Amino acid sequence: MTVTAEDPIVRAARSLAVAGIANPRHEARLLLALAAGDETRLADYVRRRIAHEPYSRIRGAREFWSLDFALSPDTLDPRPDSETLIEAALAALPDRLASLRILDLGTGTGALLLALLSECPNATGIGLDILPGAVATAARNAAALGLANRARFVTGDWSAIDLTAADVILANPPYIPSGEIAALPPEVVGFDPWRALDGGNDGLAAYRSLAPFVRKTLQRDGWAFFELGAGQVDTVAAIVTASGLHVIGARRDLAGYERCLVFRQAEFGEGGAEPSKKQVGFGFHPV
Repeated sequence: MTVTAEDPIVRAARSLAVAGIANPRHEARLLLALAAGDETRLADYVRRRIAHEPYSRIRGAREFWSLDFALSPDTLDPRPDSETLIEAALAALPDRLASLRILDLGTGTGALLLALLSECPNATGIGLDILPGAVATAARNAAALGLANRARFVTGDWSAIDLTAADVILANPPYIPSGEIAALPPEVVGFDPWRALDGGNDGLAAYRSLAPFVRKTLQRDGWAFFELGAGQVDTVAAIVTASGLHVIGARRDLAGYERCLVFRQAEFGEGGAEPSKKQVGFGFHPV
């Protein structure tokens, strides 16, 4: 079939290309499918994409770990890089059928907690976020995924709350230096909540408050996993170590960046199990 200049995909792709959107024809096809062929709705979606609203925001959801997560203005848009934490956790856990207690700090959509719960059928978890809108969104995602009976979401600040000891702690904290946020792509700057991005002057403020909280909350034989920004592995490892925790190593994402720092309680790391040697085979490398 010959495509004419009046074809809606051609018109949409042309408009997207003029706005500097990469892969405009592919994006036009996605938007047309989302609009279910309705050209009025397609025109609205194209207008929003021209303004650099991400496709996931227009759709209202993002796939993560093959699960669908609804988004809201108070949630970060989960990125594939964050799946590295789930891979690291699954590689480290000796028994996925164990009755684990999981804690997700800065839960956002609940993606990390709910993805890990989907792999560990006897685990339960708590997701903590300082933004009430994020907590509400995460709770809706848990219900939609059939995991509401094993997940609870709480509004609060980890520096001012006491929680039950956890076997696994996950965290994707804000780690972008404040002065660098404005230079991020417009899809990020204009649509992700700044509070989920801003890591303070050096990007490390959240890690400094997280480390002592994890030291207090992590079970003696538990595991903790922090997402990292590019080039932060050594400085975050130093922060974690200074808080009395034992760094096992780091796991790289698909692009080769050290994306996940893996650590445990110091007294466990210093014991006979020698996790710093054994866990390298799980895809971690020493820091």
